[in-house]
Amino acid sequence: MGFNNWNATGCDINEQMIRDTADIFVSSGLKDAGYQYVNIDDCWAEQQRDPQTGRYVPHHERFPSGIKALADYVHARGLKLGIYTSAGTQTCAKTMPGSLDHEELDAQTFADWGVDYLKYDNCNNQGRPAIERYTKMRDALKKTGRPIVYSLCEWGENKPWEWAADVGHLWRTTGDISDSWTSMVNILKQNAPLAPYAGPGHWNDPDMLEVGNGGMTDREYRSHFSLWATMAAPLLIGSDLRDATPATLEILGNRDMIAVDQDPLGVQGRVLRNPDGHWVIVKPLADGDVAVTLFNETEASATFGATAGELGLPEHPSYLVRDLWAHRDFESAGTFTASVPPHGTVTYRISSGGNWWRRPPLAEFGMALSPPAPGVPGTITPAGHPFTATLTVTNRGRTPMLNAGQRIETPSGWNAEPLDRTSTPVLRTGGKLTTRFRVSPPDGRTPGIHPLKATLSYASPAGKVQRSGAEDLVVPEAVQRGTTNLGGAPWAAVTRNGLGPVERNTSVGGAEPGDGRTLTINGRTYATGLGTHAPAEIIFFLDRRCTSLAVDVGIDDERDPRPDPTQGTAGFEIWADGTKAADSGRRTWQDDAVHLTGDLTGASFLRIVTDPGPDGFRYDRGDWATPVLTCGERPS
Repeated sequence: MGFNNWNATGCDINEQMIRDTADIFVSSGLKDAGYQYVNIDDCWAEQQRDPQTGRYVPHHERFPSGIKALADYVHARGLKLGIYTSAGTQTCAKTMPGSLDHEELDAQTFADWGVDYLKYDNCNNQGRPAIERYTKMRDALKKTGRPIVYSLCEWGENKPWEWAADVGHLWRTTGDISDSWTSMVNILKQNAPLAPYAGPGHWNDPDMLEVGNGGMTDREYRSHFSLWATMAAPLLIGSDLRDATPATLEILGNRDMIAVDQDPLGVQGRVLRNPDGHWVIVKPLADGDVAVTLFNETEASATFGATAGELGLPEHPSYLVRDLWAHRDFESAGTFTASVPPHGTVTYRISSGGNWWRRPPLAEFGMALSPPAPGVPGTITPAGHPFTATLTVTNRGRTPMLNAGQRIETPSGWNAEPLDRTSTPVLRTGGKLTTRFRVSPPDGRTPGIHPLKATLSYASPAGKVQRSGAEDLVVPEAVQRGTTNLGGAPWAAVTRNGLGPVERNTSVGGAEPGDGRTLTINGRTYATGLGTHAPAEIIFFLDRRCTSLAVDVGIDDERDPRPDPTQGTAGFEIWADGTKAADSGRRTWQDDAVHLTGDLTGASFLRIVTDPGPDGFRYDRGDWATPVLTCGERPS
């Protein structure tokens, strides 16, 4: 557990940031929560070694005091210092030498400086075998006699989980993470099947945390943190703590989740099942408890979970259940389910036995919103278009729920009319109360974000309970009348984009906004359009006033340095509400652009989809070039 600067700052690193981070670890309580290592990534050294000794020279501007003085500063606060280099001739940023054929000298240098952790990257490796290079540094570190945590960062290219248990302490299982929902989920899918290879002292590493960097919502960051903790992953903070929000610190400091991650049994959670993006991940704990993470990958609320038998728990009248994000204890008769919001996660820690009757019953409670059109999230709510919000509570406890009631709080000026009863005097085990509300956003409502809050209250012999959940509703701006460049039109939502943000009139470069180039498909350039990275989906509110979209689509020429020739493919689809209006079929990086025209007559929403297909999302920069949207008056 600790920190690494790369995800937040890249090469923009200096000794003051490391000092500040160490101080924040102490002042914020992160140190007390278990975070120890303050790690420096690439770009900390000069481009040339010392001509006399051959040793690394700390960068004279970024680290003028030297690494030894910095290690002393970090150690004085009861923390540990980490450093970085590559098992090649240069590091990945090519700003400093790598350690290839300098392993013993560099390992001793790090030990002399008081370094406690080494991240060993894989760039510029001259084609030398990975096992040879990484084993040589292992031997060099051991020779120093200083205990140094050894992190193998060869991106899973050589299946290190099969050979690295006696080489390093942790090994990367994937390529680099980026601060996007798609990247995080893709890494989950690569790392989760490797659970059998992890254990005390040898860990699968799905890369550093992105929590707090701004590319995901706080709900998505809670999912990110929950999944990494359930997978017994290293928890290396990847955001600049000097700018951390209270919500970011709350996520990173969740001691209930940290206890699951750091459990001494050292078992990586295994996937019990994940049908249709509804994940159930189970992690046994050293004291006999079981942690179960319920993760909803999809765009709609869903209710799912597991039973005591499926989790391997002994038969018992009831079980103690701690909700690790609500930080509250309940009792369950043996069914552990939750209504999980889109992109959300619920994690329970479950114990057999104990005084379960002293806890209130576990409530399966959630809110589902009717979508405004097929394939469009229910959180998009055009002004003047009523929708249905359905609240459902089920008693999963052994004891009854008393005076259970549900209500909705709407934004000012909105109206919520209950269509069913909102309360019941008793809900026994398995009993359910469902309440539908007709919610009406007023006509002329200003486009923007508006909160909708659902609340459940009930009593039990163990006390009163109140739970709430909220959704941010988007009142979208409709596209303009006439002929519009879709690249400049307001979108209602971007529900997915594989790498970084969708770019207007440029390609997607990397993870940062505005880092793309001119849209170019097989040598032909385009001045306008949308740059996406599969998988991507962008939704526009048409308000039934548009007739067609005409566009050139294809794979952008901006591709990663060493692309697999089988990758760099995607398909492009135009959807009018629930009807597919056009489909490019599979396009490769060698193909010219293809022209699509989609009929949008009568549709409320346009969805454009860049589908990565079976090759995953790497290299799939897909361009929607010179997109012309034709719209008229809204029909009566």
